[in-house]
Amino acid sequence: MNTPIQQNTALQAQDTAEQFSAVLDVARSVLDKKWMFTQTDERLAVAMAQAHALPLIVTRLLSARGIGMDGVIGFMNPTLRDQMPDPYVLRDMDRAATRIADAIEKGESVAVFGDYDVDGATSSALLKRFFNALGLPLAVYIPDRIKEGYGPNAAALQSLRDQGADLLVTVDCGITAYDAIAAGTAAGLDIVILDHHRAEPALPDAHAVVNPNRIDDDSSLGHMAAVGVTFLAIVAVNRLLRQRGFYNDKKPEPHILKWLDIVALGTVCDVVPLTGINRAFVAQGLKVMAMRQNPGLVALGDIAGVSAEAGTFHAGFVYGPRVNAGGRVGEAALGWRLLSTEDPLEARVLASKLHDYNTERKAIEDGVLAEALDMVAARGANGISAQGANNDDVIMVAGEGWHPGVIGIVAARLKEKYNRPACVIAFDDNGIGKASGRSAGSIDLGAAIIAAKQKEILIAGGGHKMAAGFTVARARFAELTEFVNAHVSAQMDGAVVQPELRVDHILSVSSLTIEMAEKIASLGPYGAGHAEPRFVLSAVKIIKPAVVGEKHVSCFIQDAAGGGSVKAIAFRAIDTALGEALLKSGGAPLHLAGHITINNWQGRQSVNFQIVDAARVYG
Repeated sequence: MNTPIQQNTALQAQDTAEQFSAVLDVARSVLDKKWMFTQTDERLAVAMAQAHALPLIVTRLLSARGIGMDGVIGFMNPTLRDQMPDPYVLRDMDRAATRIADAIEKGESVAVFGDYDVDGATSSALLKRFFNALGLPLAVYIPDRIKEGYGPNAAALQSLRDQGADLLVTVDCGITAYDAIAAGTAAGLDIVILDHHRAEPALPDAHAVVNPNRIDDDSSLGHMAAVGVTFLAIVAVNRLLRQRGFYNDKKPEPHILKWLDIVALGTVCDVVPLTGINRAFVAQGLKVMAMRQNPGLVALGDIAGVSAEAGTFHAGFVYGPRVNAGGRVGEAALGWRLLSTEDPLEARVLASKLHDYNTERKAIEDGVLAEALDMVAARGANGISAQGANNDDVIMVAGEGWHPGVIGIVAARLKEKYNRPACVIAFDDNGIGKASGRSAGSIDLGAAIIAAKQKEILIAGGGHKMAAGFTVARARFAELTEFVNAHVSAQMDGAVVQPELRVDHILSVSSLTIEMAEKIASLGPYGAGHAEPRFVLSAVKIIKPAVVGEKHVSCFIQDAAGGGSVKAIAFRAIDTALGEALLKSGGAPLHLAGHITINNWQGRQSVNFQIVDAARVYG
């Protein structure tokens, strides 16, 4: 029998020198990107394949993602047993857990103040489920995005105190809400902050501040989402209650691992790196999600037409946008309510509302995106490139009356299109702009925004490396644009934002088999920090291209020499250079870049290729 190495000789990758050359000489694809190989250690890949009896294509992908010989087993089989940290490695967790456990034992009134995005909704739902399991009430407050903006505000905290709250736990917010936290503390609230956004040197005046991104926190858990921090807090509180003898036959200890589906959802949707504990959270959480135990997720999947076993794609692109929709354009509380309910009927009603709000959100988003693209194009006199992006390191666009609920999505769309950080600002009638930003590559956008706040250019602001939110007066917009671009330029130290598409291998259409797809799937879950493998198919024929669904292009692809064909699709490709290239190929071959997926339909499996870019074949 052939060894894994012998079986994969056809997949031997390009040598080290070629890793720094354009793949297939594609220096400018139809989407204006240079195709580059991910860097791998070929010797290590071969050694790992031999030591672990794995296909070489798998170990090359592991090598490209920084996995060494000793990390193979743990990476391919991520478990909480191996990855779960002691919650008390987080600074202030002892004070936070003790205060929450005391409140539970004493029967004090506890409230949660959460953010309106998926991370906030999942964090709030986790705490609600924990208190429900203990038979205790828990008030949950989610601010209105438009009326109250991001994070705690003094009026809301005073209202919670007036309603009898003794302890307030903030989740996915609070780390920079100095004035609001001070006001809440002065009103008599004990406040515990559970957050993950970048902290400033000074911390809010709270009873406890748990945040792995505190400057003085050395837990090495800064990559966690707030829902992960919240789960660790529940683990710590649960442990304390157990040690104190709180649980008995009439009051059994809750099975907190059954809520990992919620943890997985928040982790994926907050686009934090799927490494270490995050990878274990998602891997195990998806298994729980597949058991369909959460009525809210079941109802959401049913109304969205999810027929396959849920994966990171469903979490990030099906469940997440709908949970988010309530906070963006509808009722901010719908998300946490859906994820915490045990009533299937209520779940169906809430899921239906969120589904409708998501449809409304899409329409609003399309309008704002169109205006934003026009604004970028209008900067032609200031150095617009042939492909549409201006020469600024950070794209900054602002509009009057834009819906604040969609600016984050529009920022992400601009970032995807131009491969550079983008900030989108919605100004109201009073000249106050609420903004959302998304970063690209290694640029730390959160650091730039926090620096702008420290310079008092912003009214408020914060974030982390890949995303940020802020509030700015219209009169400071130009100053902010100049400051953020200068900050990012300094980070880059003279480097140019070079649009690149990283790929792992060159394959043929004939190699796209179920066996190959299953090997790729075995390395999941994929997400931020562990990118789904991307492959190039060289000089393929495009057969029967057609527009399908909402702005997608479907076709069949075939090797130039003939043979079998594989179905392929390019999502949201209409009105893009990619869609045009596919629809108008006219029989001319194209190089394609994309992902290998498995399609399950009526009990049958087939391989699909998800196209993300294309390049014309010359010579």
